[in-house]
Amino acid sequence: MTDTVLDASAILAMVHREPGAEVVAEELPRAIVSAVNIAEVAARMSDDGVPDGDIQTTMSNMDMDVVAFDNALALACGNLRRLTRHVGLSLGDRACLALAYARSLPVLTADRVWAELNIGVEVRLIR
Repeated sequence: MTDTVLDASAILAMVHREPGAEVVAEELPRAIVSAVNIAEVAARMSDDGVPDGDIQTTMSNMDMDVVAFDNALALACGNLRRLTRHVGLSLGDRACLALAYARSLPVLTADRVWAELNIGVEVRLIR
């Protein structure tokens, strides 16, 4: 059973063993993540010099349920721009929130500014 949606910041907290990683690890078996957020994590790891094979291994070892970014999610993500512009959310942030909204699930993030949002999605901070 799926209980939560993970943001890229939550996944990166696990990858880097940052504070809040234990919260993410506990939710991981019941979590889903947008393919857009996987791309964000892979990009960040690549920027940090992690070889492609190691990125793939890390993502595979997390055994996350990855949800494709389809037309419905793309439109919902675009519509969120107007509602989230004041806090400067990225495309990836909005993709995560669109998935959470579509599935009526809370989202787990390290991004504190998300707590200011009032868009019908429960935001849970990992730290």
